[in-house]
Amino acid sequence: MSRRLQHHGTALLAGLTALTLSLALCSCGSGQGGDGGDALPSSAAGTPKLTSVDINPHERGQLRQGGTLNLAITQFSRQWSPIHGDGSESSTIAVTKPLLPTFFRSDAAGAQTVNPAYLQEAHAELKDGRQVVTWTLNPKAHWSDGTPITWRDIEANWRALNGKDPAYKPSSSTGFELVSSVERGKDDFQAVMTFDRPFSEWQSMFNGAGNAPLLPAGRISTPDLFNTAYLDAIPVTAGPFKVEQLDRTAQTVTLVADPNWWGDKPMLDRIVFHAMLPDAMADAFAKGRIDLLNNGPDVAGYQAIRNTKGAVVRRAGGPDFRQITLNARTPALSDATVRQAVFQAINRDAVIRGDLNGLDWPAVALNNHLLVANQNGYRDNSLGLARYDPVEAARKLDAAGWKLDGDVRKKDGHELNLRMVIPAGVTQAQNEAANTTKMLKDVGIKVSTVTAAANEFFDKYINRNDFDITAYSLLGTPFPASGSRANFVQNGGTNHVGAGSAAVDSALDRAAAATDAATTSEAINQADGELWKVAGVLPLYQRPQLYGARADLANIGAQGLSDIVWENVGFLK
Repeated sequence: MSRRLQHHGTALLAGLTALTLSLALCSCGSGQGGDGGDALPSSAAGTPKLTSVDINPHERGQLRQGGTLNLAITQFSRQWSPIHGDGSESSTIAVTKPLLPTFFRSDAAGAQTVNPAYLQEAHAELKDGRQVVTWTLNPKAHWSDGTPITWRDIEANWRALNGKDPAYKPSSSTGFELVSSVERGKDDFQAVMTFDRPFSEWQSMFNGAGNAPLLPAGRISTPDLFNTAYLDAIPVTAGPFKVEQLDRTAQTVTLVADPNWWGDKPMLDRIVFHAMLPDAMADAFAKGRIDLLNNGPDVAGYQAIRNTKGAVVRRAGGPDFRQITLNARTPALSDATVRQAVFQAINRDAVIRGDLNGLDWPAVALNNHLLVANQNGYRDNSLGLARYDPVEAARKLDAAGWKLDGDVRKKDGHELNLRMVIPAGVTQAQNEAANTTKMLKDVGIKVSTVTAAANEFFDKYINRNDFDITAYSLLGTPFPASGSRANFVQNGGTNHVGAGSAAVDSALDRAAAATDAATTSEAINQADGELWKVAGVLPLYQRPQLYGARADLANIGAQGLSDIVWENVGFLK
């Protein structure tokens, strides 16, 4: 599944890491703040020493029963389906993870194990030369309306997500478009899925860590239901928590422990998500209004966490990165040569230093769209396009017909004038816009900044392609070949560049079908090299997973590649 986005707290979730290409990071001891040991060796110079996960792990018996966990999100969504194209951003995904089925659990290295709450067993085999995956469901699992979870739900999700019917608007069809049939197995609690061609990351399907949970057939079985059933509502759930209230006026979503949950009883009574501007979150944390702060690369927030009594910093190296997206649908940016010139006119080192100064995090540029620097297989495929070179940028603009006329370049009587849309309340985006404006002005490109309300940044601008340049974070999953696919393939549901190439698509296809790590790594790097030529997404740096947490909050924090086991989250006795 995608990825996706994050202004800072709001992200588009992208898949950047895998089972076979897990992060080369240390294991974290106590999970209390610091780095917890030495990172494994990495070939990337300047790679930080990072923990792989930092969540203050404790057994359930060490936690007190009850309590309310207060969390912050950056937008109060309209589309609450995380598998819809308009729902694939971080706030929607964060709210729905405690509510919807995930068939697998992801550990700190991104390895997948069956989640017994929903799945008894799943395996892939070759039959008559075709990959067949058999899903055997837990017969106790049911939706909140009492309907059992059956093979019909798997079939309905496949039909909605396979890309065959354009009336459905999924965020990603990755994997599902390779499936030729879903049939009933030995009973209603078994589904047999046959693939047209092999899909090595089939465990990313129906997987919360891949931002692709299962949704109920009764709410997605037609395009109208799929597109509208979760608009301004979360009508059906099947998790350890259920919805108590969606309060648009208060900008809060309240979840309560579901008494009909068939798994381990949740330790918490309630989870309350509060929508607020990112630059208001640190103050809310300092005042005790929220218990966990997804701070990311915010310097003021980082200092606030360190100065808050009873708080700790939790940090991990995840597969997430800050980036700048160019909209190829904009006439001035429709030419890849012009987009490449924009890349080379931006001094990323200066932008990165401005974002990260004061964070105890290395200001190292990221030169890959699909892998982060301390990840197995990482290499720089940028062909010089990552290098700051305003002279070459000017040459490319001249060659594309954009000639300098005074201080601004013009072509056919039109100025090269771009709108950079950024979300309100995000310090990094403000810094990135200010730097980009100055740097592009130096090569004759005029930039005007539009600051969008947090609730409108994705819904009104990015998802509607109403921007020329923008900046946000792409957040990763444990699946590098398939997780990012929807962001980068030509018809991807979250390809906000609006451009791609057949070479990118075919390389990602090869990565997804590969049966060994070396083949996967080579194909991913080939895809990345082609993405530099497309010049739609300019990676900046690996985004810090920096969290502020109440010291007595357990089993949640900087997750790295792991997912949150919500029934085990709670406060220490």
